Amino acid sequence: MAKTILIVDDSASLRQVVAIALKGAGYDVIEAGDGKIGLSRLDGRKIHLIVSDVNMPNMDGITFVTELKKLPAYRFTPVIMLTTESQEGKKREGQAAGAKAWMVKPFQPAQLLAAVAKLVMP
Repeated sequence: MAKTILIVDDSASLRQVVAIALKGAGYDVIEAGDGKIGLSRLDGRKIHLIVSDVNMPNMDGITFVTELKKLPAYRFTPVIMLTTESQEGKKREGQAAGAKAWMVKPFQPAQLLAAVAKLVMP
C-alpha cells in the first residue's frame, strides 16, 4: 500500500510540482491550499508525512504545525517545511513547532524525494 503525503501550500503550481514528483515515486498525495484546509484534511486516515509552506493566508505553516502536533493521531507525523524563508529565526520557529526538515524554494525534486524517503517510516 502506498504511503500518503499531505502537501500544504497556497501555490497551486507548487503543489502540482511536488505532487508530480511524489506520485512519480509511488506516494499517494492529498493537497491543501492553506493550514486551515490542511487541518481539515486530517480526518483520521494515516498520513505518513506532511510537506508544508510557511507563508500562507488564513493559517501559516508554523501555526499549522503547532496545531497538528496537538492532535494525538498526528503528533508523530513528520513535517518538511518547503518555503522561501531561509532565516535562522524562522527555522528555529519551525523546529520548535515540530518540523523535522527545512527546504528552501526553489528546490530540486530529487532533493525533496531524498528527504521524504528518510522521514517516511516503512
